[in-house]
Amino acid sequence: MAIGRTFKESLQKALRSLEVDSWGLEPASGDIELIKRKLRTPNPERLWYLADAFRVGMDIEEIYNLTYIDRWFLQNLKQIIDLENKLRETNGQTELDLMKRAKEYGFSDIRIGELVGKTEDDIRGFRIKNNLKSVYKMVDTCAAEFEAYTPYLYSTYETEDEAPPTDKKKVIILGGGPNRIGQGIEFDYCCVHASYSLNEEGFESIMVNCNPETVSTDYDTSDRLYFEPLTLEDTLSIIDREKPWGVIVHLGGQTPLKLAIPLEERGVKIIGTSPDNIDLAEDRERFRELVQKLGLKQPESGIARSPDEALQIAQDIGYPIVVRPSYVLGGRAMEIVYKEESLKRYITEAVRVSPNHPILIDKFLKDAKEVDVDAISDGKTVVVGGVLEHIEEAGVHSGDSAMVLPPYSIESLIIEEIKRQTKELALALNVKGLVNIQFAVKDWEVYIIEVNPRASRTIPFVSKAIGVPLAKLGTKVMIGKTLEELEFTEEIVPKHVCVKESVFPFVKFQGVDTILGPEMKSTGEVMGIDTEIRRAFAKSQIAAGNDLPLSGTAFISVKDDDKPQAYLIAKKLSELGFQIMATSGTAAYFESSGLNCIFVKKVSEGRPHIVDHIKNGEVHLLINTTFGEKEVAQSYSIRRASIIHRVPYFTTIAASRAAMGGIEVIINEGLDVKAIQDYY
Repeated sequence: MAIGRTFKESLQKALRSLEVDSWGLEPASGDIELIKRKLRTPNPERLWYLADAFRVGMDIEEIYNLTYIDRWFLQNLKQIIDLENKLRETNGQTELDLMKRAKEYGFSDIRIGELVGKTEDDIRGFRIKNNLKSVYKMVDTCAAEFEAYTPYLYSTYETEDEAPPTDKKKVIILGGGPNRIGQGIEFDYCCVHASYSLNEEGFESIMVNCNPETVSTDYDTSDRLYFEPLTLEDTLSIIDREKPWGVIVHLGGQTPLKLAIPLEERGVKIIGTSPDNIDLAEDRERFRELVQKLGLKQPESGIARSPDEALQIAQDIGYPIVVRPSYVLGGRAMEIVYKEESLKRYITEAVRVSPNHPILIDKFLKDAKEVDVDAISDGKTVVVGGVLEHIEEAGVHSGDSAMVLPPYSIESLIIEEIKRQTKELALALNVKGLVNIQFAVKDWEVYIIEVNPRASRTIPFVSKAIGVPLAKLGTKVMIGKTLEELEFTEEIVPKHVCVKESVFPFVKFQGVDTILGPEMKSTGEVMGIDTEIRRAFAKSQIAAGNDLPLSGTAFISVKDDDKPQAYLIAKKLSELGFQIMATSGTAAYFESSGLNCIFVKKVSEGRPHIVDHIKNGEVHLLINTTFGEKEVAQSYSIRRASIIHRVPYFTTIAASRAAMGGIEVIINEGLDVKAIQDYY
């Protein structure tokens, strides 16, 4: 959401708020046939193609007949493109009147720079030298009936400023920006708690965010709210105006974190973990040196800056590998790759490998257990907030995995080693505030997957599980309090069990595979809480809309490595009264182990096959594990059918075992409830 004085200004502010690496209406194509095709059917890039339509000489009537977009909006878009042309014609000789009009039209400094052949800093410098700065207007929350004590503000290029800054000691919190898969409400929760925390400590809290759906942009959450894009230009304008004591970038996920170094380079005081230490954790080469210095372990990895380098690193490490672009959140464009042809396809289709856009290659730790740790550090003391064991094995994105706190199947010696490494890493990175570390455990060895010296998406879950508001405490540490002063020096290990389960939008998205991997797919999460894991897991499944069946037929088809474990699950389900259905390989293994089951054909073996049985309502629980590109593709239709026909499905043995335990406890004991406060 963007607010301005004109449609043109609001539109261009909204474009740069989207975080799709767009700073305005940049050209997408000069191909008139492609433009017409993109205009006829609504699509995510349509707005940019509308601009291209004007650039290639199409008129408003022609565009209207293709799109049926109201002519008033088209006229405004044309005015933006007309002004673009005038800016281009200046040949870098920037005129003040033209610059003022461009800013009134909502042009960003970056976009103006592109059009006149200068940098963002050049344009900013020119504006400041000529006193061309934004003023801030209020959205009156009391409709002018009486004085509003909680107005919120937006920038524009006019003369009158409606809300001069106060002279109080203040801290600016940079919010999470747009909600999308990979970055959601969890970060907003942290920003809101930070605002409450600053108020408790006597600071004026100032929130900067652009998402209308979040609590951080409620007008009464902070002392001041700036409804602005989270870009360097817009953020600097607010900082120059408010002159805060400090700025917090660690609570809104990757969005504000990307601004940490550019802001610091321009003299802004970032409080909490320093931008250099944030970079130390995010820069693969610097971080690898730190890990080696501390004598800790990471999966074998490499950084490729060219396709040839990527193929060589993969060959050296050995397949399967995990590949991803650097500096992303939500595992965007991340993949497990099993062979060289797949890596070549990934390089040509998914990413652009270059010196400026390297890809990260890691050895995939097959059948490892993954662990998340959230901790808080004041630079001297580190307290573990919670150790969360993933139910799914390593390779599933932490935002998608079901997690259990406290851990339920990892040996206590390994847990203690994970806590020791967490403390060592937090102190080595000089963390002041929150830190999240992801580990993998395989064959009694602990490997560090990544360290995030910021709030993580599990902070709200851990806070509710242990009854301690970690985001609030993290903020107080950032402004200089010690953990001793805050009386939080000991880890709290709850007597109860909490399960975090993810919620997926698969029904809405045709063609998306339900199998979980390193790229995040979930759009929400739920929490189950009880005195033991089976009951907590059962509650989490019910809450996620994945109701566990108490009778019927369980279909099981698993890869060879999983057959011994799958047999134990099938045997228990059979004892609970379920019929077992399986494909040839799995059925043969079960029969040879003494378990009767119904044989069913794979889709490739002719009809009636498993998908037919799912469609006919003859399957009530589905367990399907697979490994390898070909096998994943072949079993896709089974998982898709289970979604469409609302059959609970599990794609890992660990989750299947947990589901079986949940079914057993509901059948034998039932579930009961009590208030979360009673658990503390």
